[in-house]
Amino acid sequence: MTMKCVFIVLDGIGDRSYKEFMHQTPLQAARTPTLDRLATLGSNGLYHAGCLGQALPSENAHFAIFGYDEAEFPGRGPLEALGAGIDIGTEDVAILAHIASLREKRKALILAYGKPPATPQESKDLIAAVETFRAGDIAIRFSQTEGLFGILTMKGKVSPYITDTNPMREGTALSKILPWAAHSRDIVAANTAEALTAYLRRAYRTLAEHPINKVRKERNLPLLNGIVTQRAGQLKKIPSFRERYGLKGLSVASGLVYHGLSAFIGLDFTPVSDSADAASDIAERMALAERALDRYDFIHIHTKRPDEAAHKKDPAAKKSIIEDLDRGIAPMVDRFLKNPEVLLVITADHSTPSAGPLVHSGEAVPLTIC
Repeated sequence: MTMKCVFIVLDGIGDRSYKEFMHQTPLQAARTPTLDRLATLGSNGLYHAGCLGQALPSENAHFAIFGYDEAEFPGRGPLEALGAGIDIGTEDVAILAHIASLREKRKALILAYGKPPATPQESKDLIAAVETFRAGDIAIRFSQTEGLFGILTMKGKVSPYITDTNPMREGTALSKILPWAAHSRDIVAANTAEALTAYLRRAYRTLAEHPINKVRKERNLPLLNGIVTQRAGQLKKIPSFRERYGLKGLSVASGLVYHGLSAFIGLDFTPVSDSADAASDIAERMALAERALDRYDFIHIHTKRPDEAAHKKDPAAKKSIIEDLDRGIAPMVDRFLKNPEVLLVITADHSTPSAGPLVHSGEAVPLTIC
């Protein structure tokens, strides 16, 4: 008998306890008859993709879950570039970037609005205005992925070992771009930081003077006048998932980072979209996985919905989403359980607190294997 693994990741389902749930987490408080039943049928435990207390981003957690070492991780920038189909060479650096609303205070730039609203045409025109830049032998290009968001690619003698500018919190000053401490004497990292700084300064001046912002100022709308950057990286040569584990794999997910991660480690990818109905979405993904079982040994099914609900800092909303997902999982569960070749695994990549200032937190997450 050949075993197949169906691996369901409920992104960010781990959490902390809240008074409104009698000091339970949203998962504990949620009505989840399907997950409860699976827990009675399977082996259960707690899992952390890194070290307890370490708050991992989704891409790092997934990379570890798929069996790869931290030293092999290329950075989120290259993963999203691969997912978006952006041309990126092994010597290039890719960085997440988006246009934000900035204001000046005491010779510093402050993040006023991290994700200001913009029309599709405004996004297109503003990105076009700052699309290309050159500093010496370093060429920079802004490629749009969605709305005001995109990827900066840097070509030339460049290094990924530079710090972010995005403070991730409104009202906070943007950080200066510096080489990582471990690369403080690396001239390539220093030149990369200088080139990116020059581009961001030029972009700030260009966007501030753009006609779109003159109109927005007259209408008392947040200005779209600067670019913030984070998660620089560079592609690395690693063994594919099949070379390393002898398994042909498939990922069924939405989001550029999962498409890019699949491309990087050699999983096939079936893109799906997110609707307002979390139950239908997860049911559709499980049905796609079942139809693919005859062609794949390992199938990754992903939903971002618990993580997104937690980022709204509303424990009740997260509890509701968990209940929706439980309902969506129910119709397909027995079809997997009745197949003696299927190992069904349900877990999360990390914990996402539904209250407080943290983006992610370092608690372990539940794991069930049936």
